Amino acid sequence: MKSPLIEVHDLHYRYSDGTLALDGVDFVLYAGETVALLGANGSGKTTFVLHLNGILAGEGLVMVCGMPVGKDTVAAVRQKIGLVFQESDNQLFMPSVLEDVAFGPLNLGMDRTHAENRARLALEQVGLEAAAHKAPYHLSAGEKKRAAIAGILAMEPEILVLDEPTTFLDPPGRRALIDLLAGLPQSKILVTHDIEFAAALADRAVFFDRGKVAGEGPTGEIIRRFGWDKSNHRSAASCSREG
Repeated sequence: MKSPLIEVHDLHYRYSDGTLALDGVDFVLYAGETVALLGANGSGKTTFVLHLNGILAGEGLVMVCGMPVGKDTVAAVRQKIGLVFQESDNQLFMPSVLEDVAFGPLNLGMDRTHAENRARLALEQVGLEAAAHKAPYHLSAGEKKRAAIAGILAMEPEILVLDEPTTFLDPPGRRALIDLLAGLPQSKILVTHDIEFAAALADRAVFFDRGKVAGEGPTGEIIRRFGWDKSNHRSAASCSREG
């Protein structure tokens, strides 16, 4: 059997105000898998994924590519797992798209020529090579999302984690994102309220409820089992970012 890329055992996390956000979460991701994390706002999905690259640190075991996530390993872990935030503007801050995408490799100590070559390859992967010298604020919402993904791909991670990736996208942008992600070889974790998006990409779904994993299995089965139908999707999608 394949070794897991991510293993999480009995993960607990409580916010400083006393709110219990994760209450004994177990999770496994294998190479080649795409897994959707479903559940209501505040169910713990985003809190969970922020533990995978050490942004948050709770009680329990989190292993990424055989490494326990901790202070001594966090730099190496972040080269294995790339996190794409819900708000693309949080990841785009340089004067040009190319500079934004090259920022990560440069930050690792790569020379500028090598970093920019890697950035151009990443932009080609996401279909944005023609926008390399544009300012990020001139991009559409869909282009910003692809630029943010390119910045992660330039780091050559083994795992992509995307938090509510279809937020702010119109239907063509959403379809383009599905096509892009389907063609990328990395294992993926999708935090999403968009059930059609999850069904199009995810082999498996994990349903979070009040900080616990309430169920997991084939995506369609989990959607049906927990009643995560279109009315739930619409009401959830209108809410703000979860805790």
